[in-house]
Amino acid sequence: MIQDAFWGILIPFLGTSLGAGCVFFLKKSLRDGIQRALTGFAAGVMVAASVWSLLIPAMGQAADLGRLAFFPAAVGFWLGILFLLLLDHLIPHLHQNSLQAEGPKSQLQRTTMMVLAVTLHNIPEGMAVGVVYAGYLAGTAQITAAGALALSLGIAIQNFPEGAIISMPLRAEGMKKGRAFWGGVLSGIVEPIGAVLTILAAGIVVPALPYLLSFAAGAMLYVVVEELIPEMSQGQHSNVGTVFFAVGFSVMMVLDVALG
Repeated sequence: MIQDAFWGILIPFLGTSLGAGCVFFLKKSLRDGIQRALTGFAAGVMVAASVWSLLIPAMGQAADLGRLAFFPAAVGFWLGILFLLLLDHLIPHLHQNSLQAEGPKSQLQRTTMMVLAVTLHNIPEGMAVGVVYAGYLAGTAQITAAGALALSLGIAIQNFPEGAIISMPLRAEGMKKGRAFWGGVLSGIVEPIGAVLTILAAGIVVPALPYLLSFAAGAMLYVVVEELIPEMSQGQHSNVGTVFFAVGFSVMMVLDVALG
């Protein structure tokens, strides 16, 4: 079981690293239409994962509360939203295609703040993988090894384009290919770290598992609404982002139901 969890929390990070490696093979930055498609796909995966892999198991974990089984999920969900809202205000970061940085004023370079923006995005994904594997290690009936693997694979699939989306703009900003690659890789390192910390927290407080599952869901949905949906909808032909949102949602839904 521990070996399954070890590899499971590394799979999403591998997806980010492979995506960042695109900087060595692609000469130019990604076209706007491709970026919108990839962003929409990532948003679809995250929404589906939040529902099937996190919120539904959270309510299943609290089934003994009867009609109040929604309570831990609702509380954890809002805590996740507020946590990301707090990080948004505390950490200086710059979203792609944006000219104005968010968070407190700083003297950080544009490239550094772009990496921080994606790092913020990756924190809830790492927590999601960690809390699902924590449930698997705790032996809960709602979370199987296949279900946890489905979430890891889904996030890894959407991390691949994310790795490219961060490394390619870094290259376009004038950064050397090697540094742009490592910038993309480092933006994903918080995922396995966050996963391990979440597993440890869940191991200490097992009854908190429903809250942690829904916390990760709230944090991921905050990222989708705050960052990904605006990015996939801007400019002409925004329906490309919408179509790929549906593709990503379908892929994650199929993975979770078929494997879980």
